[in-house]
Amino acid sequence: MSATVLLEWNFTPPDYFEEAIAILRHDYAMNIADGKVEAKIESSIFTSNSSIRQALHDSLNDRFLGVQLLTHRPYELSKSTITRVHPDGRREMSIELESACFVISGGSVDFQVTDKDGNVIADSKRDRIERKKSLAELVSAHRASDGLLGAMLRSYDAGVRDPNNELVHLYEIRDALSVKFGGEGSARAALAITASQWSRLGQLCNNEPLCQGRHRGKTGEVLRDATEAELAEARGIARAMIEAYLQYIDPQNLQGSS
Repeated sequence: MSATVLLEWNFTPPDYFEEAIAILRHDYAMNIADGKVEAKIESSIFTSNSSIRQALHDSLNDRFLGVQLLTHRPYELSKSTITRVHPDGRREMSIELESACFVISGGSVDFQVTDKDGNVIADSKRDRIERKKSLAELVSAHRASDGLLGAMLRSYDAGVRDPNNELVHLYEIRDALSVKFGGEGSARAALAITASQWSRLGQLCNNEPLCQGRHRGKTGEVLRDATEAELAEARGIARAMIEAYLQYIDPQNLQGSS
């Protein structure tokens, strides 16, 4: 029996995925639950692949970015600790110290719809969790090989973490798609984005006299904070654009998440 390398992470909020996730690949097994992640790797595989630790961290972070599209919640993911477990039970641990994580609060109101016999025909929590899983898996599968997807996810994440400039960051998503496809018309045609969605995001980010917008101070009007409804609308359009791009690059696997 060979030694096993155990990589462990902590994350907040601990309920980010809402339920436990098990991932089995040919070279590792990973479990995600209650603010902790554990990946088991054969020692020989870990030793022969110097990049596997960072690759697993990046893949794990991609899952958080995918879920963030649905939750609009910031998260903190620690670096991994390394524990080498020998066949005799002896354990060698390596820890890298870093700053503490912050915890945020928030939640969703869930509901179930049942028929006259009490059978559940709609479950908002179950549907949300399945969408989280689907988007997390898709982002993890494609982010490393698709620069545009990575850029759009970074912009969305920046909007979550930098609320004073949120509309600036969300507009970057529309702008990136326009550059990718060579203009608005080609982008909308390829991704099935409506003209009203495209123009509305531009209006919110560019034209309204909003403190979070791109052209603050240039409209000649007194600036105001965006309302929660306006921010939610802009987030929804930006998220729809990212999901449309995911469907463009992987149409079969996104169908069940929307």
